[in-house]
Amino acid sequence: MVSTTTPPSDGAQSGFARLLNRWGLPAPLFLGYVGLLLFMIGDGVESGFIAPFMAGHGAGDDIRASYVITVYGVAVMLASWLSGALSELWGPRRVMLVGLTIWLVFDVLFLAVAVTGENYTLMLVTYGIRGFGYPMFAFGFLVWITAVAPVARLGAAVGWFYFAFTGGLPTLGSLVASFTNPVLGHYGTLWLSVGILGLGGLVCLLGVRERTGFHRLAPPDVKPVQSLVNSASIAWKKPRVGIGMIVRVINTAPEFGMLVFFPTVFITQIGFGESKWLLLVSVIYGTNIFFNLIFGVLSDRIGWRTTIFWFGAIGCAISILLLYFVPLTLGADYYWVALVVGALYGATLAGFVPISALLPSLAPENKGGAMALLNLGAGAAAFAGPAIVSLFLGPLGAGGVVIVFAALYVVAAVLTRFLTLPEATRKAAEQDASLQQVAGQVPAS
Repeated sequence: MVSTTTPPSDGAQSGFARLLNRWGLPAPLFLGYVGLLLFMIGDGVESGFIAPFMAGHGAGDDIRASYVITVYGVAVMLASWLSGALSELWGPRRVMLVGLTIWLVFDVLFLAVAVTGENYTLMLVTYGIRGFGYPMFAFGFLVWITAVAPVARLGAAVGWFYFAFTGGLPTLGSLVASFTNPVLGHYGTLWLSVGILGLGGLVCLLGVRERTGFHRLAPPDVKPVQSLVNSASIAWKKPRVGIGMIVRVINTAPEFGMLVFFPTVFITQIGFGESKWLLLVSVIYGTNIFFNLIFGVLSDRIGWRTTIFWFGAIGCAISILLLYFVPLTLGADYYWVALVVGALYGATLAGFVPISALLPSLAPENKGGAMALLNLGAGAAAFAGPAIVSLFLGPLGAGGVVIVFAALYVVAAVLTRFLTLPEATRKAAEQDASLQQVAGQVPAS
């Protein structure tokens, strides 16, 4: 096979690279993971206070601030889809550069012009357009990973991606803000996030020398419009990819939905209070971070589909019921039990991590299109979850909505049984080849 990476300069570096590869982290992309973590920390700094900050600096109230965040969410969803399609055309690195530039330019405009002038219209425009930034950077890198990592260790490589992604947003980002807000204030902390994110972008784009991501992944004869159409039409040309996108929506739709009404249930109805509820949320996501990595590695051993079915879909169907009904039944005196079932839900959510390895492997000749649908599913979940709550909370109550969520996870389990790998991908796993080699665009050894 023709090498696409810079060879190690000494034995120690070679030993470090072998160690990374043994852990399932592609050594040529190591600095990319480091940069992604810093990037997502910078992006996640604002997650705990941006809505009230906007309300006090031009939006006027929480409702008008929510409109700004909704526009941002639409941009995130569109960019999530475009990141896969454009990576096929331009190469992942160029898509990441565009995402980094968009984030930095429009966040600086947001802070320096819209916020200081308390201009609501500019706030809508600048913060909304900034929403195109992080998905193009992060999911562009995810496409790069799926093109380079050997199929046999792709689950672990994707697990490391989500370890860095969720480690930054919202976990470490919020932690940074908890220390800097009392010292710098919200406005100063937002400027600090620009520096952290910019540093992460530079580490990733300047530090990764692996060449696959520098070039387009699609065949030379594929035109821009054709590539964008292919990224949507793959849903019916390759029905299993379309099914996988639905599984991806179900993965996190209940997670977004429960955050709409769980705070009221746990803080007021059960009586935990706000501080204990926030600690419970931290336990859920803190557990999720580490199990993203654990299930990524495990899935390469027992199978991606098996991991998604048992630990993701079936596991979440059980754990989300426990998360709601157990604390509600036991009451506020058994807070430690709520922490246990919360950790269980966070762990089982990570059981879906291999879907990011499975979907592009279903269509190795159009990885970007498959990743575009996968990312679109991730963005759509942010809308689907709250929409389900708005439809069913009134007639069914909170418990009924949780049962609907559990039923959706059962549906995901059924759909997962249809996600069988093509023969070419199975052979690639046996030969320790990458998906780019499966597609025939990198010479196989």
